[in-house]
Amino acid sequence: MKIEIWSDVACPWCYIGKRRFETALNAFPHKDSVEVQWRSYQLDPSLPEHYDGTELSYLSERKGMDPSQVAGMFAHVTEQAAGEGLNYKFDDIVVANSFNAHQLLHLAKANDKGDAVKEALLSAHFEHGVDIGAREALVKIGTEAGLSAVDINDALDTDKYADDVRHDFAEARALGVTGVPFFVIDRKFGLSGAQPAELFSQALEQAWQEANPLTMVGAGGADAEACGPDGCAI
Repeated sequence: MKIEIWSDVACPWCYIGKRRFETALNAFPHKDSVEVQWRSYQLDPSLPEHYDGTELSYLSERKGMDPSQVAGMFAHVTEQAAGEGLNYKFDDIVVANSFNAHQLLHLAKANDKGDAVKEALLSAHFEHGVDIGAREALVKIGTEAGLSAVDINDALDTDKYADDVRHDFAEARALGVTGVPFFVIDRKFGLSGAQPAELFSQALEQAWQEANPLTMVGAGGADAEACGPDGCAI
């Protein structure tokens, strides 16, 4: 079973959704048969590489949101994150364009390090105030996950994975994705948002049952003796 997750490193609900999905996946009996693939999505592709301002000023000035409303949203999201064991620090967030972080994620995927780098980028951005638009930060995150600094710099110098990132954006549009996180199971089931772990569990089970239906053996023959709610055959 394959699960594709469209997500942005700069999306607070994407980290919360990742944790809730992982809770469901870790309890799923067929976990070892599940392939998870992180796909790229950008909430604001027009954001400059570095934005001179706080997360609050970014949302209020560029998105036109009321500052008091933003502050309330921060408090709510921080509380939800804490419920998943995450320590969000919105006052420390460095607002930056996430395109190169997505290129790093594609390099990580090619080296079987996708989940480790995704986790590190999200934690760096929301919990540690790291500038995910800075080259040195991306190299540090990538090398700590086991990637080569030479490969990271080469990928970013040449925009090696830029087309792959843009392809993910295009696929998201084709699927009708308008917000993230967005989870697609076997290209048949879609879940939008940081759903509760219980809903992820239901979706995993439903998708698995559809992909692996139970086939009755000898269904056309005579029924053998069995017990049921009303008693046992004599």
